Amino acid sequence: MMQGLDPKALRRLNTSVTLRALAVESEPIGMSALAETSGLSRRTVELILDSLVEAGWVTELDRVPTTGAAGRPSRRFELRAEHSVLAAVRVSTLEASAVVADVRGRILGRATRALPNYFDPASTLDITAELVHEALAEAGATVDQLRAGAMAAGGAIDENGVVQRLVHTDEWEGTDLPTEMAARIPMAWFADNDANLGALAERWRGVATDHENVVWSILGNRSGLGILIRGTVHRGFQGAAGEIVEATPLGVLTLDQRPVAFLSSPVEAERAIAAAVLDKARAGDADALAQVDEFVQHITTILTTVSWMIAPSLVVFGGGLESGADLLLPRVRSALRAARAPDIQILASSLGPDGPLIGALKFVLDRMDTELFGPLMPTA
Repeated sequence: MMQGLDPKALRRLNTSVTLRALAVESEPIGMSALAETSGLSRRTVELILDSLVEAGWVTELDRVPTTGAAGRPSRRFELRAEHSVLAAVRVSTLEASAVVADVRGRILGRATRALPNYFDPASTLDITAELVHEALAEAGATVDQLRAGAMAAGGAIDENGVVQRLVHTDEWEGTDLPTEMAARIPMAWFADNDANLGALAERWRGVATDHENVVWSILGNRSGLGILIRGTVHRGFQGAAGEIVEATPLGVLTLDQRPVAFLSSPVEAERAIAAAVLDKARAGDADALAQVDEFVQHITTILTTVSWMIAPSLVVFGGGLESGADLLLPRVRSALRAARAPDIQILASSLGPDGPLIGALKFVLDRMDTELFGPLMPTA
């Protein structure tokens, strides 16, 4: 037994570990494999699974004989992903969005709405909560099925989900995002910076699955970094890690109003301007190509510093930069080699605008606990 844990706490921990292991499996899993994955004894796993099956959280499937295998076929189990649902929300300066997903992270419903006044946290959070209900309705789920949720938002957000700092406004500073959301939709809530969650998503479902040290970057009109070190979000002091928009000597905002920089703008019309320049560049227009090269030099300067200070094995372009990947990636790679930066990979996000929302779902799953997601194993 782990020191410091009473039997009840140990059963809760073991059940949580089993639920986590089941949640990440896309196929039914046998008891022996589950024991190996979870690190628990076969007997412990058997007791937990029997409890979860009885409570309706897990389904035991028919045994399937294995060709050439002697003895009785292994018992197989599968999480009933529809038993509970999770919510993920994202708030940006112009709109809020919400998704509802099953406990494997499969999105079942979504809703989006423009924000009339981002600088009013109370009304913005009210709208965000309404969007969760709209996403629930689209998913065909009920509030009773909701178990937990997470919010992706801008700014320096600490490990407790409190906004410590947000560039250009102090209206959000001190806002306890999990507490505020729980007041509107009573359940466990978590919160983190949207770039951090973008990085988490890429490692879970995107281009960073083979990397532990990752930087997810949005650069241009909007700038920020999400940082994973050894596969874990690195927030730094008061959640400030990656908030490079505040680092004046880096000159992050030098080109924020240039057409190509609008790739990362939240304004649709500005993104269209960037797209038009890129189309011209693809067609060989000299002026458009010069604008692309200027932007590449700008972000290479930033990434050269990042490559030495953080030394990730991978930098992911997200937040809109992925739409210009065909032009940006080869040029940035070449410029980094010329700058003799570490030989890091540069890839475009494969998740697009959903990245931070998918990361928020993963954020919840990483905090899966039986108090939120299921029953305790009965006392022997």
